[in-house]
Amino acid sequence: MGQKDIISKQIFKRILVDVATYIFNLPLAAAELIETEQQRQEDRRADLLARVSDHSGKTFILHIEIQNQNQKDMPDRMLRYLTDIRLCHPGEEVCQYLLYIGKSALAMPSHIQTPQLHYRYTAIDMHEMDYRFFINQNSPDAIVLALLCDLQDTDAKTVIHDIITKLIALTQDDSKRLREYLSMLEILASNRNIHLDIQQEFAMLQIEIEKLPSFILGQKKGIERGIDMGMDMGERNRAIMVAKQLIQRNFSVTEIVEITGLDASELSFIDEER
Repeated sequence: MGQKDIISKQIFKRILVDVATYIFNLPLAAAELIETEQQRQEDRRADLLARVSDHSGKTFILHIEIQNQNQKDMPDRMLRYLTDIRLCHPGEEVCQYLLYIGKSALAMPSHIQTPQLHYRYTAIDMHEMDYRFFINQNSPDAIVLALLCDLQDTDAKTVIHDIITKLIALTQDDSKRLREYLSMLEILASNRNIHLDIQQEFAMLQIEIEKLPSFILGQKKGIERGIDMGMDMGERNRAIMVAKQLIQRNFSVTEIVEITGLDASELSFIDEER
């Protein structure tokens, strides 16, 4: 999962619980994320790993891999993940799932059958799930998962617009909650090789800046990197433009700094220009 290292663990916990609930039909009562980095030279990491418990009190380790292309060695890789997990957590039951979201049909086996070994995990082909089932739910948790499903002949951007529109309606003025779902959406889009620019999507939806939850404006990709590496001029100009609008609306310096990623000293300069 490409954005794993820059997304909060809380978001990954939500993804894991939601996938378990809506796709595996495995409602969980609790989940505790487990560090997935193994001490191997190639630094292999499981996508999602957590110690979970269901409503009956049963506790086990849930391992989920999200795969967007067929790979013949996937059963061997899953077996290697399993042995790594068992060695790190001896005596604990492990349940493994593979979520396949690739464009071509699923062509990977989900087992290894040899005279020495009988091994199997659960593989779920998201081609078999209609995205409309999820997007028509009234739960944001289900709606974000629509992007993993078979999009039929619908353009991905159209689906994303529908998802964001419904997320805004369902989360109303709870910006923190909306931020979590949009972060989840970015992760899932990345794993479907879909470029997702949240600000651009909001612009296309013609949502006015004063109606946006403040965090969305501060979520610009590259702004945080720009603070350390020299802000990209395009991103910087956009941040300045946003800052000017927020100054006009009497936002506080603290709010504008958080939203735009600009320094307080830069805001003073912008204010003087006015």
